[in-house]
Amino acid sequence: METGQKSLMVLPDLKDKVALITGAGSGIGRAAALLLARQGMKVCLVDLKDDRLKQTKQEIESAGGQAMTVEIDISDPNQVEQAFEQTAKTWGRINFVFANAGINGVLAPIEDMKSEDWDRTLSVNLKGTFLCVKHAIPHMKEIGGSIVITSSINGSRTFSGFGMTAYSSSKAGQVAFAKMAALELAQYKIRVNAICPGSIKTNIGENTQPTAELEKIKIPIEYPEGNQPLEHAPGQPEQVANLVAFLASDASNHISGTELFMDGAESLL
Repeated sequence: METGQKSLMVLPDLKDKVALITGAGSGIGRAAALLLARQGMKVCLVDLKDDRLKQTKQEIESAGGQAMTVEIDISDPNQVEQAFEQTAKTWGRINFVFANAGINGVLAPIEDMKSEDWDRTLSVNLKGTFLCVKHAIPHMKEIGGSIVITSSINGSRTFSGFGMTAYSSSKAGQVAFAKMAALELAQYKIRVNAICPGSIKTNIGENTQPTAELEKIKIPIEYPEGNQPLEHAPGQPEQVANLVAFLASDASNHISGTELFMDGAESLL
């Protein structure tokens, strides 16, 4: 480096910044909350009413971190707005938003899918993301910050999730929304990115409802052992959390409007 040249290296520094994380009671949201809290962030844990949400808060506080919980339905506009207001009122600001909550919903062939099941999946996954970004803006536009959206390889790089048309459509919509939001919010120094995990060991299967009709659209495909070339096993929430922490920090201050795939090369098969 030439004498006097300014270094562009920025080390992650999250101490005393404030994060709001949806779907924070389990899986990727929980792992991200624990990691960000360990790195010094104050974390608002948002999820449906669930004992796991309280357990995450207790674990953060036991390790010396700061956390609060807000129990809401992410598809309800008033409840989402309340979560952001409560966070800002408690800690004075919001620096990072992780719009992570989502469901697989009902899995069915297009012909057999009920319109209400389609609506529910898009309401939670896509509308919920929109509401998080919408209500984050008033609290971030003066100070800037980072927003990360949990999308998926489904609907963006793979399309063989049989019966998952609603889910995949919602995830594709999230990527497009992230790009639109990134350009619109750049004037406020708010970065917006989407992460696209593959198979990750989480609790999302608890809200998955396959139907018997799926058999009629099943297409046999053979994959290498383990379905993931890199590790031959599903990824862990903590691996995704590392990426989230990077995107939350100033170390990623020139990354916006980008989808980042984290799937052990699964979607390249």
